[in-house]
Amino acid sequence: MDDQVVTALRARARAQGLSLEQSLRNLLTDTARQEESLRGELARLRATTPAADRSLDVAGLIREERDSR
Repeated sequence: MDDQVVTALRARARAQGLSLEQSLRNLLTDTARQEESLRGELARLRATTPAADRSLDVAGLIREERDSR
């Protein structure tokens, strides 16, 4: 590992009042949770997007929005 990275991680741990090991465990856990949350958000967005084999009727959507006013 790059010495600057290790030095920065040690300083981060010290600022948190944690051991380097605990700080790294927390960092990995938080990152994993964020990735899980991101995967869930992407799945939600994917569910709202039409399938690749379906074409999106943009004109129809615009018409529908205009007519609902």
